[in-house]
Amino acid sequence: MAKYRVVVVGCGGMSNKWFDYLALRTDTEVVGLVDIFIDAAKSMAERRQLEVPVFSDLEEAIEVTKPNVICDVTIPDSHRQVAQTALAAGCHILGEKPMGASLEDARAILHAANQSSSRYTVMQNRRYNQQIRAVRDGIQRGMIGKVGAIHADFFIGAHFGGFRDAMANPLILDMAIHTFDQARFISGADPVSVFCHEFNMPGSWYQGNASAVCLFEMNDGSVFTYRGSWSSEGFNTSWESDWRVIGSLGTLRWDGTNPPVCQVVDETKPHAFIHEYKKIKLPMTWEGQEGHWGCLDEMFAAIDEDRPAETDSKDNIKSVAMVFGAIESAKTGKKVRIEY
Repeated sequence: MAKYRVVVVGCGGMSNKWFDYLALRTDTEVVGLVDIFIDAAKSMAERRQLEVPVFSDLEEAIEVTKPNVICDVTIPDSHRQVAQTALAAGCHILGEKPMGASLEDARAILHAANQSSSRYTVMQNRRYNQQIRAVRDGIQRGMIGKVGAIHADFFIGAHFGGFRDAMANPLILDMAIHTFDQARFISGADPVSVFCHEFNMPGSWYQGNASAVCLFEMNDGSVFTYRGSWSSEGFNTSWESDWRVIGSLGTLRWDGTNPPVCQVVDETKPHAFIHEYKKIKLPMTWEGQEGHWGCLDEMFAAIDEDRPAETDSKDNIKSVAMVFGAIESAKTGKKVRIEY
């Protein structure tokens, strides 16, 4: 019997990456598929050549297949129910972001995880990138001094179709969670407050607001700004965003595609109205897998080692709170204190 008996909940397109990963683990066996649309589960089993039972009900799937890991690849509105059901049954959960469709849902999931001996870990695949690891390491080593400001731009004209086009807050809820989490990751700081203006640009194909500008105050005294749009055509940024981190000694730039670089004051040169700078390349030392697979490696390693994963729900609730704080600020037009 495999060490990890996995039930996958949600058989849409996003789950393909998860199945690709699970298929390569020699200690893991998919023992069941769940989808509210049973035909979707049957179709996935056929495509993946999985001779496993399919279900439309998670409780039944757990009772029949006796898994110890649930992979939740459902839409955000389903995460709370899946999490509470799985944790009550003693299963670890590896779930897609965001934790929930509301901060209330995310808090309920965290409460269930705290009451359980099992763990709930969230897919934040954009932490798992050699370049962003170099950014974080450079900041932690003080290469640009004390950080005062982090700025991230995200502009992509993304034509998904489907549920995102109908969401009230498609950019903030479905995508900005990545950038918000990355800002916490590279700075080591957590949010205190946010002011957000959310809007929809002319020509947008989204029903909800697909553009936003956010200003976060962080608990180390720094600020983090986010400018983004999912309906901006032309001059797209990378999916990792375009970053500028300003410290007391210089600035770090990362465009999300090319290696990050610092410009710091060259103390060997005379001081002037505008100082002379020297360029410093950041060493690339991280050797883990990137993207979804890197995050899944960490999720399973944390279970093996009986420790919280890097993106454990106890940490990820802080990134989720940034999302719903921004949405609340946009609705009220006021600065919102972030609590989690």
